[in-house]
Formats: sequence, structure tokens, C-alpha cells
Amino acid sequence: MGAMDQTPTAPTCYRHTDRSTYLSCSDCGKPICADCSIDSPVGQKCPDCANQRGKAKIITGSQLRARSTSLPPVTMFLMTSSIIVYVLGALSPELNNRIFENFALWPQQVEQGDWWLLVTTAFLHSGLFHIMFNMWALYVLGPGIERQVGSLPFAGLYLAAALLGSVAFVATNSGPAVGASGAVFGLFGTWLAGAWKHRHTAAGRANLQSIGIILGINLLIPFVEPRIAWEAHLGGLVAGVLITLAWQQVGKTERNRSIIAFGVAAVALAVGILV
Repeated sequence: MGAMDQTPTAPTCYRHTDRSTYLSCSDCGKPICADCSIDSPVGQKCPDCANQRGKAKIITGSQLRARSTSLPPVTMFLMTSSIIVYVLGALSPELNNRIFENFALWPQQVEQGDWWLLVTTAFLHSGLFHIMFNMWALYVLGPGIERQVGSLPFAGLYLAAALLGSVAFVATNSGPAVGASGAVFGLFGTWLAGAWKHRHTAAGRANLQSIGIILGINLLIPFVEPRIAWEAHLGGLVAGVLITLAWQQVGKTERNRSIIAFGVAAVALAVGILV
């Protein structure tokens, strides 16, 4: 009797039984084909887990924006508050000066104990182009992440990126700075880490290429415009990448994702206060 063929049979997609696949859902473990796999910063999901009641829907950013024109609450608050502060300052130069003097990121004042400036600077902007770019980036990147991971983890991510960006700037500069760029680059970091994890898929490769081009352009801008606080950009980017990598490993629930994000924020704040 001849030896039996021991070659293992590849599992088939639970929705398309005619398709062999070695992909599986990071939540329930069910085999999924490339068409059913839904990539996100926090894992590769099957359609059932992605749309499970009580969990954030894990779908691509373009799908998210197509499904809803309304902004999720944290993104809405961040955009609205930043725009209100800018408009108030534009209407009253005197008020704008007071806002800048009291809430911009002044490294010497932070060293003297005004730690809240590490956060308030993220709601101030120096000009129309400055706020337009940051709010555009927040509008494009924020809703997708917030709906995927939950509003509270998203708030923690934004706060942590803003703080680490501010800390990086304070550590290397003596002059003032304003802007949400550090926080926004945290969102870039989240999409970068998610796209890198799923670079073997078409959606992952597309996201990685898009984010890579945008980041490349922004890395070159400081060579043309030296006033750009590239240190804040780098600090925020690092925060976003680190938080997302942690989410991918142990951030299966919204509670865990919140703990991770606010934990990084707490560490960044402690560094900003103590160093």
C-alpha cells in the first residue's frame, strides 16, 4: 500500500467556501479570504467582528467616510474648538495676543511648572494655512480611527501625541510654538503602523503608499520653512506608532485601548513635568 498524502489542506473562507486562505480574523480566528479581510490599525477582522454590536466598526477610512458624512464626537470637538479659538483671535488682535501669551507652548514656562501649555498649544494656530492643513488632516484621518477604535481611545491617542510632540519641542527649543501638528502626526503614525502591518494586502499597500508620500513631503518642508516645529511632528508620529503597535498586540477591547493610550499620555506628561 502506498503512503498516504499528508499534505495539509488549506482552510477555506467561512463566507466563500470555494476560496482557500491562510488569513484569519484576529478576534474570532475564522478563516477569511482577501475580499472579506477588513484591515485596521488594531487587527485584521472578518465582517462579522468588524460590525459586531457594541464594538467600533473596523473598516477602511474611505469606506467609513462614504458611509457617513457626520463627524464622530471627539473629532467634532477637536475641530470645532480649534476653529473657534482661531476665529476669535482673528476677530480681535488683542484677544489673539492674550491667547498666544497665555496658552502657547513656551518652553521656559513649562520648565517653571506651566505644564498645561503642553496641551493648550494644540488648539492654537499661527495662520490660515496652518489651521487649514491641520484641520484637513484631522478631518481625513480622525473619523476613521475614532470609529475603528472608539472615541475614548481616540481621545487618548490624540492627547498622547500632542503631549509627546510638545515634550520633544520643549526639549530642543527655547522659543514659543503653536499648533495641532504633533497630535495630527500621531494620527499619521496610527495609519502608518496599520498600513505596515497589512502591507501584504491591496488596501494596506495603498494606505502605506499614501501615508508615505504625505509624510515624505512633510519631512522635507522644514528644509524650506525653518519655522516648522519638526520636533513636534516627530514626537507625535512616534506616539501614534507606539500606541498602535500596542493596540495590535493587546488592544482587543476598547477598555484596553483606552488604558494604553492614556497610559502613554500620562508618561509623556510626567516626562514634560519632570525633565
